[in-house]
Amino acid sequence: MCGINGILGLESLDRPREIIGKMNDALAHRGPDADGIFLSEDVVLGHRRLSIIDLSDASNQPFREQSDRYTIVYNGELYNFKEIKARLSDYPFLTDCDTEVVLAAYMKWGADCLQYFNGMFAFAVWDEEKKELFIARDRLGIKPLYYSYADSALIFSSEMRALMSSGLVKKKVRKESVVDFLRYQTVHSPHTILEGVKVLPSGHYFRVQDNEHEITQYWDASWSRTEMPSMSHEQVKKKTKELLYESVERRTIADVPFGAFLSGGIDSSAIVGLMSQSMDTQVSTFSVTFAEEEFSEAKYARQIAEKFNTAHTEIQLSPEEFLKDLPHSLKSMDHPSGDGPNTYVISKATKAAGITMALSGLGGDELFAGYELFRTCADLNEKRWLTSFPKVLRRGVGLGLNTLKPSIRSRKINELLKLDATTLDYVYPMMRRVLLDQEIDSLIKNGSKMKDPVRQLAEEMGPSNKNLPFLSQVSVLELSTYIQHVLLRDSDQMSMAHALEVRVPFLDHNLVEFALAIDDSVKYPHTPKKLLTDALGEMLPDSIVNRPKMGFTFPWDSWMRNELFDLCDKAIDSLKRRDLMSEQGIDELWKKFLNRDPNVSYSRIWPLVVLETWMQNNGVEA
Repeated sequence: MCGINGILGLESLDRPREIIGKMNDALAHRGPDADGIFLSEDVVLGHRRLSIIDLSDASNQPFREQSDRYTIVYNGELYNFKEIKARLSDYPFLTDCDTEVVLAAYMKWGADCLQYFNGMFAFAVWDEEKKELFIARDRLGIKPLYYSYADSALIFSSEMRALMSSGLVKKKVRKESVVDFLRYQTVHSPHTILEGVKVLPSGHYFRVQDNEHEITQYWDASWSRTEMPSMSHEQVKKKTKELLYESVERRTIADVPFGAFLSGGIDSSAIVGLMSQSMDTQVSTFSVTFAEEEFSEAKYARQIAEKFNTAHTEIQLSPEEFLKDLPHSLKSMDHPSGDGPNTYVISKATKAAGITMALSGLGGDELFAGYELFRTCADLNEKRWLTSFPKVLRRGVGLGLNTLKPSIRSRKINELLKLDATTLDYVYPMMRRVLLDQEIDSLIKNGSKMKDPVRQLAEEMGPSNKNLPFLSQVSVLELSTYIQHVLLRDSDQMSMAHALEVRVPFLDHNLVEFALAIDDSVKYPHTPKKLLTDALGEMLPDSIVNRPKMGFTFPWDSWMRNELFDLCDKAIDSLKRRDLMSEQGIDELWKKFLNRDPNVSYSRIWPLVVLETWMQNNGVEA
């Protein structure tokens, strides 16, 4: 796992090597093991290396093949690199690393090489003969790739902070992206929080030659309807377990010590159980615990650790310790996010224990319908008759519910009753919203009138997505929005802050494609993730399968009113003075939270604190 940088078009740049050196320095945390630069007349490429496979210096990057025509910078892991290498017997390999396999595959198959890859990656290949730059990103968007145009130059990197360190990128937020962030605690591709900086969408590649720039999509979850053969329930369960086992097994290939995050939930417990079956050595596991019992999953994690005899480490987190670490976690945030410090804390402890790579259960809920969101979307889709009632009547019912039982849930039901339809393209965006339209307009004038990228995506996906079972349609939206732009972004930026690589077996594209093809009646006959738990059989004890879902969260509500009050209050006070924001609106929202208004939870306030802190840390204007 590494960090990559590059600039194409050096005609108007002075000292391009110095610029890429600054960008490499900005990515030092991602790759402490080696630092490299390639410079030609047209392009400069930079790389910071975190050695995972083939630790020798021969695998350092930028990596050039023997004829010196092609040069690659690569961030990621190719889990099937040995199989691909066997198909490239005519290539004179000099290393045992997957980087050289990626380059050799591109030399043989061009862009079609992406169809052979199973892994997480973002890479760029420079063809000196054609004067062509090829950039690609993995199917699920596990590894990031940001880019921008500066005069006649194209500049790209694994992180936005490296782009900003070049001095070529304007440090100003994009107003529409701030609205997106307030709605969903993140910004959706292809845009970022910064004006003029974009993210290469997942499953896409970018080809640049002369003045022609072409971005092409090569994979999308909604395209991947696997033709499900006539399979019995038992066969579906068996195939699900086989694919997950193969995914875990592939992700335990490394030349460094590794372990797993263990919360004690179904997903992380499944990963640990399958690791113990596929490995000859003891699995190392790590979990965060709290003194506050209502937030701690320690006893469940211990059950799994004991069952599979893991070397288990508990990281007990107190408010004092969290407060000490919080400024560091916020400074490590490359792109603002309403979440992330949890991953920072566990990654820090995992790395301190001598672990360089860890497996995570991320993606299990989204792939196997583990959230209540799935059932709510399905129920409302079946109740389209609701919209036959006059809107004024529906509004009255929603208003009455919110008056009698004020809560965030009641407010969302109120908003759902006002929708023009209860189909997925209307309901899903509302279910994933953090702040609602009225709140958005109180913070940014006419903010609610700006395009909603999640709603737009749901509409655009409609025709192709409808080939899938309904719950899989929800999964595709989760994969395209929440997973990619919240969970995966946080996982990458917070783990790489400690030079820790995180692998996500549930997001193996073979497993994803199979799971999306499974009918709803098999995947979720009556309880969340029933197919997954049935497939794993006796591997997971009933106490884990049937326990109440808690989720991996911190006691923010209490901390923000007490130990974290000063930090939050200062950030809120600074944010409301920015020209983009409404001072009155921010003040009112903050006061409602402090006064325990049931309609304003910590998740409505914390993104504001993060946004302001991120702008201050990076010298960004609003």
